[in-house]
Amino acid sequence: MRICSIASGSSGNCIYVGNKNNHILIDAGISRKRIVDGLASIGVAPEMLDAIFVTHEHSDHISGIPMMVKMFGVPIFATGGTLDALCRKDRQNILDKKHLFQLYAEEPVAVGDFHITPFAMSHDAAEPVCYTVECGGKKFGMATDLGKFDSCTVERLAGSDMLLLEANHDISMLEAGKYPYSLKCRILGGQGHLSNEASGQLLCKLIHGKLRHVFLAHLSKENNYPQLAYEAVKCQLWEEKGMTDLPFAMEVANRDRPSDLVSL
Repeated sequence: MRICSIASGSSGNCIYVGNKNNHILIDAGISRKRIVDGLASIGVAPEMLDAIFVTHEHSDHISGIPMMVKMFGVPIFATGGTLDALCRKDRQNILDKKHLFQLYAEEPVAVGDFHITPFAMSHDAAEPVCYTVECGGKKFGMATDLGKFDSCTVERLAGSDMLLLEANHDISMLEAGKYPYSLKCRILGGQGHLSNEASGQLLCKLIHGKLRHVFLAHLSKENNYPQLAYEAVKCQLWEEKGMTDLPFAMEVANRDRPSDLVSL
């Protein structure tokens, strides 16, 4: 199994998961061109895609979907609430029902060699989910755009060989920043986004002997910096776990270009 974050941030998100037989995306919140170019950088043609799995209907997760469907006929998988919202936003009526497939939280979907399991998360969207992908005894878990995590989040992500976790904002930067008060409250609330510290707290609950790689993802352009997110999460690992040298690789997913391709 190979994983690549093609883009990750408050301005657009797209994750590739594939192997020699199958290829999927989780979200397509950037332009068709950027998706195609990102796939080309890892040797994958868009015609090879088996599906796009959508977490929720906010524009930074769906903006590229209509053109990916129109140009390549890629099947779209999402919860019923997300599909309804996606269709309402399809002003040009590009999305045909034959390309849309409903899934349900906690019910795995098989796509070739992959078993993809959606699980509910707390965010201000219609029916949002995060995903785990399992193949050949390996597990990839992703969780972004969640205002909080709970025991169910931890349970679903447990045992992952690789994780992509939200580290959206530095709380002090957000509180002192230029955002309107209402937006600050939304981001800090239980249906908003995880802070750097909360990301570190979640990671502390997911560390196990086979964890190999962690991406910190969905950073705010205005309220965070890559190095700040990295150091804040690492500090949390030291405070809770006493870790000074990490037994796994950890990096921040790039906002505007593909990150490292990781093989499990």
